[in-house]
Amino acid sequence: MRSMVQPGSQAEQVGRLVLAGFVVIALPSLPLGAYLIYPFVILTTWFHEMGHGLAALLMGQEFVQLMIFADGSGVAESRVANDASPFVHAAIAAGGPLAPSVMGAVLILASAHERMWRPALWLTSAAIFASVIIYVRSATGYAVLPLVAALLSVIAWKAPAGTARFTLQFLGVLGAMSMLRDWDYLFTERAVIGGREMLSDTGQIEAALFLPHWVWGAIIVTVSAVMVGASLKYALSEKRRLPPARPLPPNVLQFKRRPDD
Repeated sequence: MRSMVQPGSQAEQVGRLVLAGFVVIALPSLPLGAYLIYPFVILTTWFHEMGHGLAALLMGQEFVQLMIFADGSGVAESRVANDASPFVHAAIAAGGPLAPSVMGAVLILASAHERMWRPALWLTSAAIFASVIIYVRSATGYAVLPLVAALLSVIAWKAPAGTARFTLQFLGVLGAMSMLRDWDYLFTERAVIGGREMLSDTGQIEAALFLPHWVWGAIIVTVSAVMVGASLKYALSEKRRLPPARPLPPNVLQFKRRPDD
């Protein structure tokens, strides 16, 4: 049966991204789906907590360790200087909820370029392995993250090109949509994580700067939506896939018809 969708067309790209989104949403509802999606839930927690840690490093502070718990929650511990400004504390707190959307947008952008499909998977796998060695200090992280990294390595190494692209799209959509999973957390001032009650990320931003935590939650959601929307717009752009116009020799005249002719 002949396909009605032209390979590489905008319709194909939309279809693949819609399929990735459907898998992310529907998988937990299917038999054994919650178990199949669980490693990737842990991966989105890794995105989040690594966001805190990398933000600390970017602010000139120390990233100490990363803890991921069996329920999918996690904590990134950083050592911040006593004289650090409130902005530093706020930036580290904001790094976590923004990181999954940033990673999702980057992976969606990578899925738009065939030459990036396998390198992006290799880089993601290597980053997970490196973080497990350097920062992860929890049983769940030790058990799940290396398996996810190994799976991504196998896909990058052996899987067909279409599978590599769909994996990137799946991970990109997963990261982008994790914002919905954390919706309540973004608009909560305090939360229980690992059996301890503590300020949420937006609660920490409120404590460091000004404005209520729900305002910061709305800002984070807006910024995330803009990033993901821009990446989707680029990945699905029909103009991007058109071949560049062939330059004409200088001795060739080109005439264009006006619309009113």
